[in-house]
Amino acid sequence: MDLAGAEQIFTAVSAAAAFVTFWALWSAFAVQPPIEGRLGALRTRRMKTRSEQAGPAKPSPKATSLGFMRLLADRLNLLRGAAADQTTRKLRRAGFVSRDAAVVYIFIKLALPLALGFLMILLTSTSSLFDVPENMILPICMGAVLAGFMLPDLYIKNVATKRREILTLVLPEGLDLLTICVEAGLSIDAAFRRVAKEMRDPMPELSAEFEMTAIELTYLPDRQQALENMNERSDSPAIAALVNALRQTEKYGTPLANSLRTLSQEFRQTRASKAEEKGARMPALMTVPLMVFILPTLITVLLAPALMSTFALM
Repeated sequence: MDLAGAEQIFTAVSAAAAFVTFWALWSAFAVQPPIEGRLGALRTRRMKTRSEQAGPAKPSPKATSLGFMRLLADRLNLLRGAAADQTTRKLRRAGFVSRDAAVVYIFIKLALPLALGFLMILLTSTSSLFDVPENMILPICMGAVLAGFMLPDLYIKNVATKRREILTLVLPEGLDLLTICVEAGLSIDAAFRRVAKEMRDPMPELSAEFEMTAIELTYLPDRQQALENMNERSDSPAIAALVNALRQTEKYGTPLANSLRTLSQEFRQTRASKAEEKGARMPALMTVPLMVFILPTLITVLLAPALMSTFALM
């Protein structure tokens, strides 16, 4: 083989080696594995979706109205101080735990007296629907304004009372489920979460309370504060007894299942005694309706034939 042929072979081998080296480097740095390509496509799609949502999105009417209410409350300094904390506490006892509940409540308490007063002025002065004497227009309008001030507080108080009664009524069944979960080996926060899931449909009030307590037990640094929050939200003697039992269990290491079982039996006996008490009060409560409605009708039915016969003979 001459020198020219050897140079051509060497040039071809060198070119092939350079091509293979370049292809290997390009494959290593430029070509992505399938999983990385899928992750890159997913990131691109996510960024595109966020840009589309952030671009033409408009605030909802609910968000706009809440923003107006919050701005009005901030301008009037109604969300600060002890009065605002007391309002938030009352709303939580009634079951309104949203951060905008206090804003809506304050706005309604401000707007309702004005709306009722203006409505009564229209009905008594400019409209002919009600014929009211002129000397009674001002007292009626003032009464409407006063009712507007009192109605929100009465509504919140009634809702809180009803919620407290429901929590006291259904707590024994919740404690039974909680006892089963604790005996199965679940922690107290996991037991609260499981019972809340199981009781979501039949007992929504107790389910919401247990779920909120489970969340606070998981994320709050002080577990005692989570139990205190549950006691404050419920405002129920039965819940207070449960909180005390949980505190003693964590402090002294007493068996939690035995404490829960004892509390469940006590609450169930208390519920039965209250039902017996209501049943024993029924005769006394039925005396007045019996004398007013049933007794005159019975006397009329018994004496009417005799009276009609007497008048016929006369």
